[in-house]
Amino acid sequence: MDLRSRPRRNRKNAAIRALVRETRLDPSHWIYPLFVHEESTDAPIASMPGCSRWSLAGLVDEVGRARDDGIGAVVLFPAIVDAKKSPEGVEAVNPDGLVPRAIAAIKKAYPEMQVVTDVALDPYSSDGHDGILAPDGRILNDPTVEVLCRQAVMQARAGADVIAPSDMMDGRVAAIRTALDAERFTEVSILAYTAKYASAFYGPFRGALDSAPKSGDKKTYQMDAANVREALREVEHDEAEGADMLMVKPAGAYLDVIAAVREHTALPIAAYQVSGEYLMLKAASEAGWLDERAVVLESLTAIHRAGADIILTYFARQAAQWLAT
Repeated sequence: MDLRSRPRRNRKNAAIRALVRETRLDPSHWIYPLFVHEESTDAPIASMPGCSRWSLAGLVDEVGRARDDGIGAVVLFPAIVDAKKSPEGVEAVNPDGLVPRAIAAIKKAYPEMQVVTDVALDPYSSDGHDGILAPDGRILNDPTVEVLCRQAVMQARAGADVIAPSDMMDGRVAAIRTALDAERFTEVSILAYTAKYASAFYGPFRGALDSAPKSGDKKTYQMDAANVREALREVEHDEAEGADMLMVKPAGAYLDVIAAVREHTALPIAAYQVSGEYLMLKAASEAGWLDERAVVLESLTAIHRAGADIILTYFARQAAQWLAT
């Protein structure tokens, strides 16, 4: 046996392993998802232990703590009261609504914090869909895009740094880019949810926002979990339409998609470690079956290793604190 080549020499101690490590975690590459509601107090989310629906004051405080942990970007998701929901999602374009007030509060307290905003109608829709629902059950693409453009401009006007359309309507990236530029928001970036799959991993998130569809499902606009070539087609569209960054969602069960997208574009790639992934790791760890720190850091490493430059994760603050110790 020829043992002149011994790969184990590069694994013999912690210092050598650190020298040759190919993938390194850094909180500056993470976006911290935060839920906000109209209430004056913060409310823990039962389906997502460790997460809360924040009041505006609580949101600002949590953003400050995230900044202190080395996180430079947050993404906002609003829990809208039923009385403000409608079939057309008109609250989505309200300049005095919850999201623009949250953006303004964060930017006033922490101007350097990058605020990413979700563009879609599902939090605001009485139907629970990302777009406008026709009487026959179809999601109306072009009328939805018109509303999304107004929503994006309103959020940019409130101070958003990055607009993140999560709706999966065709042509919305080009339309939003045109709308932003027409209003002189040329410096506002677009992080497109490019390959957003119709996944079963979103359940806890929909519970947190009460945004599940009231009828039907989202399979006519979100992607089929069986497809990867289709994701590359979406990449080509969003890149040509002016996206600055592209996202794959979910992350953990779609590492092959992240890798394929990474090979297909030079744009930065984001991946969203979604609520179902978060809950699985949390629940198993709280039950004593897994070492939470070890499995969370391993999962984040795997997502980065697959090709993601940016990770959206509810573990952002915890993981940053673990890396600092």
